[in-house]
Amino acid sequence: MPSLRGPARPLTVDSTAPAFSLRGGPDISVSLSDFSWSPVVLLFYKADFHTLCVRQLTLFNEALPEIYRYRAHVLGISTDNIWSHMAFANEYNLHFPLLSDFHPKGRVCKAYNTYQKKDGESTRDVYVINKHGKIACAEIAEAEVVPSVEGAIKTLENLE
Repeated sequence: MPSLRGPARPLTVDSTAPAFSLRGGPDISVSLSDFSWSPVVLLFYKADFHTLCVRQLTLFNEALPEIYRYRAHVLGISTDNIWSHMAFANEYNLHFPLLSDFHPKGRVCKAYNTYQKKDGESTRDVYVINKHGKIACAEIAEAEVVPSVEGAIKTLENLE
């Protein structure tokens, strides 16, 4: 079945993950290179408080103990601003950073082929980056599908 979300394709497994530095709060900047010693699970999502995004992020939040077993870190990325992220993380008790790709809008989302220009938002996708900065897995979700936690955990298990 063809994708409902357009021509975007995942970045190739084993390719180098695009570097980035994004704001995670008023005085906080987070870079992919901050985690060069461990795997990283990047959760791209449409918007704070969007029903399917709430489900996506809370599922990964619940799986944090298992993800941490593999010494991995989780980062959420959307085009919402840091103030919206702070309210969202507080409302749903999220225990991983939500990073703002707000300005310039969607720069990192574009680098990971998740940006949807029509909506000015990202899609719900998951990238697992190994400790060498290479893409180990890319799950590109269909329009109304929540990416699976199991796929990310299986990838982390295989990186061991």
